[in-house]
Amino acid sequence: MRILSVIIGFLFLGLISCNQVNQNSDQSDEKVSTSVVVVKEVMTKQMQDNMTPDEILEDLMAGNERYVSGELITRDLPEQVVSTTNGQYPKAVVLACIDSRVPVEYIFDQGVGDVFVARVAGNIEDEALLGSMEYGLGVAGSKLLMILGHENCGAVKSAIKQVDVGSENVTSLLNEIEPAIQKVDGERNAKNKEYFDAVVKNNVFQTIEDIRERSPLISGLEKDGKVKIVGAYYSLTDGKVTIIEDDSHAGHEH
Repeated sequence: MRILSVIIGFLFLGLISCNQVNQNSDQSDEKVSTSVVVVKEVMTKQMQDNMTPDEILEDLMAGNERYVSGELITRDLPEQVVSTTNGQYPKAVVLACIDSRVPVEYIFDQGVGDVFVARVAGNIEDEALLGSMEYGLGVAGSKLLMILGHENCGAVKSAIKQVDVGSENVTSLLNEIEPAIQKVDGERNAKNKEYFDAVVKNNVFQTIEDIRERSPLISGLEKDGKVKIVGAYYSLTDGKVTIIEDDSHAGHEH
């Protein structure tokens, strides 16, 4: 009987211990679930109207800080998909390279319906891209245009090296980058990182100037203060986006 009583006692203590563990686990799960805020909200017309170009730029850069630190917003993407089915009001247009290492929505921590993204090797502009950007800014109401270059850009490297793959299409594309190369001093050498980065950044400035010259609609919106145009550089090394300015056009009026 005494042995039986001891066994029963151990079983009772075990049940109490398991119950406490389960309670602690439930409480821990509850803390985790209540500490994570899931964003379902999407951009609305009112939100788009109320934001200034500078506020939108600040929002994108804050998103990049979250991306770099690994503290991304948790979003209910299926809900955002449903919410944007019948309309979209993106706050910005980003013209970026097609490089797979530059996932634009991710690096700015943006959700469904937040930004228009146009992508082409070397982040250059052509008629179709100009039309796309004009649509985003002039029709859909976006207020920021960002031209985003990036570290170790393959298209820029190929343009510097004057790569010929026997395709008129590729040659035509790389020729669009040539003016940016010509404006950078130094030996034409893609292995020189300082020179390479200078060409990448100058290619961003060249694209911005081309957009202003080729699109009266966009340059007009910029002059009226309705749209802000910025150049940026993305580091593949650490994921950080830096706003860059062309010193040679510091006094340029637009």
